[in-house]
Amino acid sequence: MTGEELLASLNKAFGEKIQNKTEFRGETAFTISASDLREIAQFCRDELSFDYLIDITSIDNFGEEPRFEIVYHLYSMPHGAHLRLKLRIPEDVGAVDTVSDIWPTANWHEREIYDMMGIKFNGHPDLRRILMWDGYPYFPLRKEFPLEGLPSEMPDVAFTKITQMEGGPFVTRPGTATSKDREPRARPPEL
Repeated sequence: MTGEELLASLNKAFGEKIQNKTEFRGETAFTISASDLREIAQFCRDELSFDYLIDITSIDNFGEEPRFEIVYHLYSMPHGAHLRLKLRIPEDVGAVDTVSDIWPTANWHEREIYDMMGIKFNGHPDLRRILMWDGYPYFPLRKEFPLEGLPSEMPDVAFTKITQMEGGPFVTRPGTATSKDREPRARPPEL
């Protein structure tokens, strides 16, 4: 089955549930409702052999409604076909069903989206922060989050004083050598 036949099968099976179809550089994206995600994802994996979840990304369309968009990047190894499933999530809903039981790699992707954007995943087995510490009250990838960050009540755990960088193991030395030769791993150890 070719990639075009796979996508035609998906369109035939869920034609009324597909809100929009876009193609760009040979890759196809279907916009679907969040309520149809699990059914369509299961069909994509089981019937169309989209056995590899490459990534899940999230977009903050601040000022628009629905505000958030989640994009599932799928790949079929047997057929060599790419597919994107896009969901639009209103800010007041802020949750979508997990697909971590369909593609186990979704576990960490969903945790990162929760941590950085604040979008929750219903039914996730371990939905907790993955990059920020527990109790951090903000979501750093939202567009209203200031670039300089926000003050925190968390004490300075990692950096209690200014750290000297000169002579450190991962700092290159200035000189006339090329970047490759100045790379710390390329330098012979000093005796």
